[in-house]
Amino acid sequence: MLQQTQVATVIPYYKRWLERFPNFKALAAASETDVLHAWQGLGYYSRARHLQATARRIVTDYGGQCPETAGALLALPGIGRYTAHAILTFAFDQPVGIVEVNTGRLLARLFNIRAPIDSAAGRETIWGHAFQLVPKLGAGEFNSALMDLGATVCLPRAPQCESCPVEQFCQATDPAALPARKPPPAREKLREQHAFALQRGRLLLQRCQKRWRGMWMLPTLEPPPANQPPLHISIFPFTNHKVTLEIFAVAPNPTARPEQQWFKTDALDSLPIPSPHRRAITALLIPQAHDHSPPAN
Repeated sequence: MLQQTQVATVIPYYKRWLERFPNFKALAAASETDVLHAWQGLGYYSRARHLQATARRIVTDYGGQCPETAGALLALPGIGRYTAHAILTFAFDQPVGIVEVNTGRLLARLFNIRAPIDSAAGRETIWGHAFQLVPKLGAGEFNSALMDLGATVCLPRAPQCESCPVEQFCQATDPAALPARKPPPAREKLREQHAFALQRGRLLLQRCQKRWRGMWMLPTLEPPPANQPPLHISIFPFTNHKVTLEIFAVAPNPTARPEQQWFKTDALDSLPIPSPHRRAITALLIPQAHDHSPPAN
């Protein structure tokens, strides 16, 4: 959960997740809908799908016990080098290095690494230093300390060098300029049109197939209605895209396509709905709650 998401945001999700899925067996047996609903709001939903796929592999191949080797962990869905080594050091106290945003920044400054941290050469150099420093005993505590040092002292924009306990060993001449990064790719702009069809307290939704596979969103609308302004416009980022979401009112059609379904509005909270679409639905349903005119036929 901490990949791509801040700690303060994660904590309540983490607690609810463990209450709902206390072990690998419970997560493996859950439906994808339940898993995506529990993850709703964290974004990057492939993480949730990979986590469930990993739970199922661990139940099937390892009797429900997490494997304790890097090779076995890296073979599981969605687990990369950082995640595998974090499991090994924090769960099993194995002497392996870890590199994430805080330790990567700290090590880049400590050893004055000028290669971009997001380049192959930069990554391998930093990982090499991470393994070089980790002690054979107490590796989990050491790696946790490195992460805390990066998060609280070796800050991205204003490093607190005067209070840093390893300042005398730091080789960086301009710590705030590190780590170096490659220029970011240009963010592509997208426009997406969707339909808002409400009938007798029921809303038409469509099962997502690509970006938010397995979740429910407002139906796609191609082309949008001519000479009709949208009911709702919002903008949200997605990976390297900037998406303008436009919602148009459409006449209710009781014959939904196979991937579409009518849902009572008071049941929407139990569905996994992408945050941009949920915000749009909430904004559009509020006026309906105050509209006491007879329901549409």
